[in-house]
Amino acid sequence: MHKLVRFWVRRINPQLATLVAAIGTIGLFTCLAILLGLSWLFQEVLEKEAFEVDTTVLLGVHQWANPVLDRVMLSVTRFGDPEFVVVVVALSLGLLLWRRQRTEAKMFVVLCLGAFILNQGLKLFFVKPRPQLWTPLITETSFSFPSGHALGSLALYGFLAYLLAIERPKLSYWIYSFTSLLVSAIGFSRLYLGVHWFTDIVAGYAVGFLWLMICITMLKFQVQNKTIKH
Repeated sequence: MHKLVRFWVRRINPQLATLVAAIGTIGLFTCLAILLGLSWLFQEVLEKEAFEVDTTVLLGVHQWANPVLDRVMLSVTRFGDPEFVVVVVALSLGLLLWRRQRTEAKMFVVLCLGAFILNQGLKLFFVKPRPQLWTPLITETSFSFPSGHALGSLALYGFLAYLLAIERPKLSYWIYSFTSLLVSAIGFSRLYLGVHWFTDIVAGYAVGFLWLMICITMLKFQVQNKTIKH
């Protein structure tokens, strides 16, 4: 027992304290809660369980369909399309390197690659078909679960918002508010267009949030270590 206590005090407690300092107590418990919810959702999807909320939400959203909203949602969803995301990533990475923010640039690359691998890996693992409740305005050929647009947009734009908020702390509220609105709109557009189930969007946001928190925490550790060395 004495050895266990000593191991905790010397090894575990310092790491745990550093983790709490990096993301905060609320952030830590939020991540744990999301992780638990996500594990349940993964189990249900693996067992091919049908969620009544999926059909209910999609049919409810589809009642709002009209030509004007069609055009709006087609435009909004492009902010999460691979072609647009690649441009955002390239420009952001170039700017970080030009400003000699190499630590941020490296972690940005890790974030983007990780988000891509998580999205593709989970889709191939769960092989969940996309909704076919009506003829969608766009055609998607990949699997449905989780939503790559939800996962990728939250991770990508969330990380960029974090970097921008660090430099402009007085504008952090507006930065995070705009980012939240954009990411939410992208997720909603996938429902409106009928290419994702509601649980696909929820899972995408959950995975994207957890991955974003991991990357931000790693970035904080690296910046802290860099500051200590200097």
